[in-house]
Amino acid sequence: MSSQDVTFPGAGALRQTGKLFVLAAQVLRLTFKRPFQVRELIEQFWFIASVTILPSALVSIPFGAVIALQVGSLTQQLGAESFTGAASVLAVVQQASPLIVALLIAGAGGSAICADIGARTIREEMDALEVMGISPVQRLIVPRVLAAMGVAVLLNGLVSVVGVLGGYFFNVIVQHGTPGAYLSSFSSLAQLPDLYISEIKAVIFGFIAGVIAAHRGLNPRPGPKGVGDAVNQSVVISFLLLFFVNLVLTAIYLRIVPPKGA
Repeated sequence: MSSQDVTFPGAGALRQTGKLFVLAAQVLRLTFKRPFQVRELIEQFWFIASVTILPSALVSIPFGAVIALQVGSLTQQLGAESFTGAASVLAVVQQASPLIVALLIAGAGGSAICADIGARTIREEMDALEVMGISPVQRLIVPRVLAAMGVAVLLNGLVSVVGVLGGYFFNVIVQHGTPGAYLSSFSSLAQLPDLYISEIKAVIFGFIAGVIAAHRGLNPRPGPKGVGDAVNQSVVISFLLLFFVNLVLTAIYLRIVPPKGA
């Protein structure tokens, strides 16, 4: 009996999970193998950046504003207005910014990657590359995954800055907070590892979104409808996995890095 004939509950999910981890390992291994597809990387980097920069900036403003308004209202009730800046900025940098980047990379960039790879797969271009002795993973998937990771890191910085500025504006202008207290509380409680974990999350989220999109693109059902279904599946799976990974990374970070002043 072959592995494809196993029919116990969850067998299909286990097979797909195994294929996903195999593809991730291949991407990591082939990243350092020559020849490196520099032109493909630049083209994919520019494409993913072009479809995610503006939405990221637009989404980060209300995100930062909502966090600042909610935290500001809560600190006013507790009589701790001086900590509004630290709480809102740390929430934006540590949590909101990487998640915004993850959702946009998976939703906009990942769906485009999945559609492109899926269309090539049903046209049997992947099989043609293998016949010519060219690895489809090295030629097409590695540049796309690396591009998603690079764009995620840069977008994370952009979203952090825009989100913090939006939160500052709404706290100081709308809630009549004190600019000095907002900035001083942030500098007294924030630390450099907060920025490190934010960028680490962005890199990991970009890698996960790129690998999942490529995996679903390599394994669509036959026909154009199969490609569309694969795109939907890649977005949903990416969202679920990214939120879970964010929980794990946050828990590890809070265990390893002590709070400032502790």
